[in-house]
Amino acid sequence: AISQQLRKLEEDIGQQLVNRNSRHLSLTEAGRIYYRTSKELLATAQQGQQEIDALLQSPSGELRILAPEGFGGGLLSKPLRQLLQSSERISVAVTLGEGYDDIVASGADLALGFTPVDKEGFKSYQLATWSQVLCVAQSHPLSTESLSHPEQLKEHPFIVYDHLPAHELSGPDDERYLLAHPKLSVNSMQALIQFTVDGLGFAVLPQKEVQHYLANGELVELLPDWQLPDYQVFAVVANYPTMSVKTRQAIELLESYFTIL
Repeated sequence: AISQQLRKLEEDIGQQLVNRNSRHLSLTEAGRIYYRTSKELLATAQQGQQEIDALLQSPSGELRILAPEGFGGGLLSKPLRQLLQSSERISVAVTLGEGYDDIVASGADLALGFTPVDKEGFKSYQLATWSQVLCVAQSHPLSTESLSHPEQLKEHPFIVYDHLPAHELSGPDDERYLLAHPKLSVNSMQALIQFTVDGLGFAVLPQKEVQHYLANGELVELLPDWQLPDYQVFAVVANYPTMSVKTRQAIELLESYFTIL
């Protein structure tokens, strides 16, 4: 059977690989080249399999993360520090932007965002539920006004993130009020936060991304008796049969950290 397979191989490549006589077999020059390169290919394949197995057994390799701009302000620092300390064999590449990019085309292992991806081939993991806050700069006249109803905001400029041009407030006795008709919209959450800090108007902002401004007094919360809906944070991954340890560990660390923020 082996001799038949060898002859078939010689026919396929068009070269004699073995010199044969009644007592001995020896490699031809073509046979020696074929044997050497085959060994190299086998060794490379075995090494590749070992590296792939390592991805599934311990955190290793580069973890690529896509995240909204606001996550660059410190929200990722602690979980990424813990992830990097968990293994010397792992590195992280973070790309910041607005919204989800194509996870597969970009080569990312996971993407962070505020909506789940309802598409075949992707899986979404809810990491946390965060609150929003209606606020204005301490330097803005609104910060010192005595407000009891959102109607009183009409005389002042409302600035928004252009993906969310309107927000519904819930007040006492289940009253609802729609904040709409902005004077200024922008396609970057970080720009919206900066515009608000600079006193261009009032805005609805993610509480986690502006908590330091609220703590140091640069921003002031408006109408605290009126509530805004919460929003969710998701990790989205390509739905492959297996998930690497580095990706799974990153999701677990992010969920643990974001939940207690």
